Amino acid sequence: MTALAVTLGSVALIGSVAGPAVADSSAALPIRSSGDVIVDGVHQRVFISDPSGGKVVATDYNGTVVGTVTSLPQADGLELSADSATLYVAVPGTDEIAAIDSATLTVAGRYATGDGTDPQHLALAGGKLWFGYGDVGHGNIGSLDLSGGQTRVSLAQEAEGTWKDAPLLDSVPGAPNTLAAGSRQYYFTLGIYDVSSGTAGRTAFLGGQDAAIGGTAEDLALTPDGTELVVASSSRDFQQVYRTSDLSETIRYPSTYWAQRSVAVAPDGLVAVGSDTYAMFLPHVSVYKPGGTAPRRTADFTDELGGVSQQTLLDHGDLAFAPDSSRLFAVTRNLQGYYRLRVVTDPAKAVTTVTVNAPATAVRAKSLTVSGKVTNTLGLPAGTTVAVTRTDLESPNGKALPAATVKADGTFSFADSPPAGSGVTYKVSYAGGADRTAASASDTVEVSRTSPTLTVNKNGSVYDYASNVTFTAHLGTTYKNRTLSLYADTAGDGKGKYLVKTGTVNSAGNLAVTLPLKRDTTVSASFSGDARTAPKTATSRVGAKVKVSLSLSRHYKTATVNGYTKYYFRKTTNPLLTTTMTAYPSRAQKLEFQIYSGGAWRSAGYDYFNLDSTGKSVVQLGGTHQTGYSMRVRSSYINNSSNDSVNSTTHGSWKYFTFTS
Repeated sequence: MTALAVTLGSVALIGSVAGPAVADSSAALPIRSSGDVIVDGVHQRVFISDPSGGKVVATDYNGTVVGTVTSLPQADGLELSADSATLYVAVPGTDEIAAIDSATLTVAGRYATGDGTDPQHLALAGGKLWFGYGDVGHGNIGSLDLSGGQTRVSLAQEAEGTWKDAPLLDSVPGAPNTLAAGSRQYYFTLGIYDVSSGTAGRTAFLGGQDAAIGGTAEDLALTPDGTELVVASSSRDFQQVYRTSDLSETIRYPSTYWAQRSVAVAPDGLVAVGSDTYAMFLPHVSVYKPGGTAPRRTADFTDELGGVSQQTLLDHGDLAFAPDSSRLFAVTRNLQGYYRLRVVTDPAKAVTTVTVNAPATAVRAKSLTVSGKVTNTLGLPAGTTVAVTRTDLESPNGKALPAATVKADGTFSFADSPPAGSGVTYKVSYAGGADRTAASASDTVEVSRTSPTLTVNKNGSVYDYASNVTFTAHLGTTYKNRTLSLYADTAGDGKGKYLVKTGTVNSAGNLAVTLPLKRDTTVSASFSGDARTAPKTATSRVGAKVKVSLSLSRHYKTATVNGYTKYYFRKTTNPLLTTTMTAYPSRAQKLEFQIYSGGAWRSAGYDYFNLDSTGKSVVQLGGTHQTGYSMRVRSSYINNSSNDSVNSTTHGSWKYFTFTS
C-alpha cells in the first residue's frame, strides 16, 4: 500500500514540479477495526485500539508501528494519565479496564468493572477514571477509583433509561471536575456532570425529542477550559457547539458535507471536524481556529493511489491532536478494509500554494520573464516577498537572485538573463509564518546553447583483418569543456558501445585512439557540453576484412604460367579444395569457379559451404573433368550472404588449375 497523496499537501504548479507544501504523510496500520485514537506527547506515540483484533497498536508520529499490546478482547476507548505514564484501555470483551505502561507497552494491571458491563468509553475527571458502559438499549456511567490501595468500582451513576447505549465521555485538564457524555443511539442526547464529589451529578441535559437537532451524537469534545462542548452529528452539515452550563447552542462550525463523524479539540482550542462524504467517496477534515466560521485548513484524504475511487471513512474517536497542536492524526479505512494513519502537519496553519510559470525556451544571455502567484486562504500581508533561486550548469547548487515582491492579488514576476544554457530552473519559495505554511514551486526553461563542430575520420574505410587503425576526433570551439569520450561498437561481440578513451583534446582540438580491427567497427566521439555549448556526438563506421586462404591438393604437378602458379590434375582425379577463414558461428564461405573461354574469364558457377568451428571448409570437386581448359577458383566471405554481417566482404586470391589426360 503506497503513501497517501493528500490534496492539500501538494503545491499547485503551472509547468513546474515542487515538493509538498507541508510534511503531511500516511502509513498503513496493521488493524482490522478502529475504536479510539489518543496521542502521547511525552513519548511521541499514537495509540490506536482495534476492537476486532483485540489489541492496541502504538506508532510514532510518522505512523511507524513501534509496538502492539494484545489479549485485549474488543479493545475500545483509550485514556492517558496526566503524566502520560499509563494508558487505560476499555476492554468490553472481558468486562475490565487494562492499564498499560506507555513506555514499555506492557500490561501493568487489569481492573474488573463487573460481569456484563461492557465498558467502552473512558475519561479522567475528579481524580477518577470514568467509563461509559452497556449495550444497545441499556447504558450508564461508572467510575473506577485508583487513588487508594484498593480499587473501587461504582456503577449506575445515572438513572436507568437515561442512556440507550454506552455513552461517549470526554474531560479536559482545564475543567478537572467536568464530565461530558453523549449518545450514539436513538435520539440526540447530551449530558454534563459535576464529578467533584466523587459521584456524577448531572448539571445539564439535552436529549430525546427535545433535542435541538435529530440524529445522533457521533462524537464530542470539550474545549480546553471546559466551558463548551463541540458535537458531531450524523444528520447535519455542521458541528454544533454548546455551553456546558446549560447545553444551549453557541456557534456552529460549518462543513461542506453531511454526515459529521468525528471531532477533536486541541489543548490550544484548535477544532478539527471530520465528515464522511459518501457522495464523493472522500473523507474530509476541516480545521478551525476557536470560534472561526471559515476553516483555517482543509484536508481531503484520498485513497492509496491518490484518487477518490475507493471510499474511505472517518468514525468517532478517529481524530486526535498532538498535545502541542503540531500535528493532527486521523484513521481512515477503504472499502477493502485497509486502515491508514493520516498525519496532518501544522494543522493550525492555512495552506499556501505557489505557482511558477517560465517560458518553455529562451536564448542564453537574453532577458526572460518568470511569473507566478502565491495564494493563501488568509491572504498575504502587504510587502510579502518570495525568495528566488536559479539553478543551472554553472550553479548546480543554486544561486540566489533578488527577492520578488508579491502584489496585492498574490501575483509576482521578475526578469533574468540566464548566463548558462540547457535546463535552467527557477525556484520560488514563500517562507510562511505563524498562521501560514511555507511553500515553494519551480519551473524549468530550456536555454539555447551553440552547437560545436565534431568529427571522426576514417568513415567508410575498409581495412585488412587485425589492422591497427588510428582514429582522430576533432572538436571545434567550445566555452570551457575540452574533453571528449571515444567509444567503439564492434559488430557481433554482444558488448554494444563501450568506452575506449576519455581525454582532453590537444591544442589543435584533436584526440586520437588506435584500435586493432577484427570486425566492422563504429567509433563515436561524445562531447558532453558545457554551460554555453550543447552536447554533440559524431561517428565513423569502418570495415574489417577477414583472413581467407585456399589450398588445392591431389595435383600431380605445378608450373608457373604468366606469373602465377597453375595446378595440374589428372582427369580421373577429384581435386580437394581446402578453405581457411576467420571463424565465426555458422559462417559460410563462397566457392566460385571461372573458365577461360573466348579470350575472357567466364563464370562456371558457385556455391556456399559452411565452415567448421575452426574456420575450415574442405570441398571435393567431383563430376566429369574435361581436359584442355584453363580454370580458376577462389574462396570469399560475402557480408550477409555468408550467414553473418560482422565483417566486410573479402575475396581470396584466385587459384588456377587444369585437367589433363
